[in-house]
Amino acid sequence: MATPARSAPAPALPPHGEGIAGDRAIQEALESAWPADLPATEERELLATGRALLRADATGVGRAQWPHLFSGSGQALAPAFAAGRFRIQAAIARRDGSPDKAVVHLVWAGMDRGGTFTDLRITDWFFTRTTTKGAGTWTPQSRT
Repeated sequence: MATPARSAPAPALPPHGEGIAGDRAIQEALESAWPADLPATEERELLATGRALLRADATGVGRAQWPHLFSGSGQALAPAFAAGRFRIQAAIARRDGSPDKAVVHLVWAGMDRGGTFTDLRITDWFFTRTTTKGAGTWTPQSRT
């Protein structure tokens, strides 16, 4: 009788509060769970934009770059995290159901203004690609 094939075990996530030392394990777990499916150049572009969007959302730094995402009452809200108390632990960019849709999945840590530190927070930013004159552009979508 043949034994069933076993898949490789998923990388273990570090315990909460591990700090920077655990970030590589989180990145490896994301990459293992969700294999790459975008061209490398598009993935790099999406990751850079997704990281900047998360930083703008959490800390307020750079919100003016995306007025359609951070306008109105969101602009008036004080950021919940100081830039020095925020870090992205891991990030991947993948297709989201079609060639013209993508999601940047980010895992991050931060200490809020009240002094509470939380890691392994998850944020997803969704993008659509528009093509004009043969060139494609990834546009972040509103989170509402």
